Amino acid sequence: MKLAILSAAPTAYSTRRLKQAAAERGHEVKVLNTLRFAIDLEKGDPDLHFRSKAISDYDAVLPRIGASITYYGTAVVRQFEQMDVYTPNTANGITNSRDKLRAMQILSRHDIGIPHTAFVRARADVLPAIERLGGAPVIIKIIEGTQGIGVILAETTKVAEAIIETLQTAKQNVLIQRFVKESKGKDIRALVVGDTVVAAMRRVAQGDEFRSNVHRGGIAEPVELDAAYRQTAVRAAQIMGLRFAGVDMLEANDGPQVLEVNSSPGLEGIEGATGLDVAGTIVEYIANQVNFPEIDIRQRLTVSRGYGVADLLIPEGSELVGITIGESQLRDRDIAILNLHRGTTIISNPKGSRVLEAGDRLLCYGKLEEMRGLVPEKQRRKRKITAKALDPQLLEDLGDS
Repeated sequence: MKLAILSAAPTAYSTRRLKQAAAERGHEVKVLNTLRFAIDLEKGDPDLHFRSKAISDYDAVLPRIGASITYYGTAVVRQFEQMDVYTPNTANGITNSRDKLRAMQILSRHDIGIPHTAFVRARADVLPAIERLGGAPVIIKIIEGTQGIGVILAETTKVAEAIIETLQTAKQNVLIQRFVKESKGKDIRALVVGDTVVAAMRRVAQGDEFRSNVHRGGIAEPVELDAAYRQTAVRAAQIMGLRFAGVDMLEANDGPQVLEVNSSPGLEGIEGATGLDVAGTIVEYIANQVNFPEIDIRQRLTVSRGYGVADLLIPEGSELVGITIGESQLRDRDIAILNLHRGTTIISNPKGSRVLEAGDRLLCYGKLEEMRGLVPEKQRRKRKITAKALDPQLLEDLGDS
């Protein structure tokens, strides 16, 4: 395999370890400065130049894109994608994860724990947002901060207002997040490669510091994760569109809560804490994917007119509940089930003897007209109404009814 590591920091620990791991496994590997690429766009012929010379053919690229060069870096990664060069982290995946607001928006529609988060612009909306989060203390975050930079704990509402006003005056977009008291000063970093957590550590802040990042002086220790934490980490990375990621989670009373999904996680802390060859695992995964690359099912399977991919939810009361896939006769209706999602479990190519349950989600390929008949009518969202927001007379009328 001929591998390019895209990095503007060739002497950084993670870049050196990845290069070393690839060379030890007999692969040809080069570290290429992301900022020295030139993108050429011409009809039917996407191309790249490096240091003003046409780039040679590569089997795969591993992006190490720093936050300060996200726009240019993802443009380079996207160009490699157009040239059919494999990358474990696509340009869209990197962009999704780099913006904290976008990442939370994407994760919020899935069954994954996240801290209650608010994003507001007008000063008049700050107090109501803090109240919805349960009141102070709250965490305030700059949307594109890294390594704990731009993360502030506001102990009181007035302090929170002042911090937010100051940051907004400095043209910074900020998030307000519920403070998970039981996890103060510690978090979990899970390193995901493909569909597996290959290493995990608990980071613990020192002294009065509440941020547990190693760059902020936090101490790292190895940790064995239970199934809930492993599944949450893998799903969060995959939802972002990443096959190599560091997933940061809080240990809340009601289970794991995803703080961040990092597309360029550092390896020094987690390799030091666990003693594992994480870099080698990443290189081996990439080599396997070069031989059998993942494909975008939705793009590849919609070539036949009238056919496509759909994500079908089986609601309570459906005629499919309680019968097997074989008995459902979906195949006779030209519908093939590719994946069955049940809770946090994904069952690929499920057998015909598997019994369907309410709440199952089926990723299907087949005749669109047939699948439309299986989609339940979309339910309107119920508005949340708090008692103090209602007129007293209306409350009295509601009580009489």
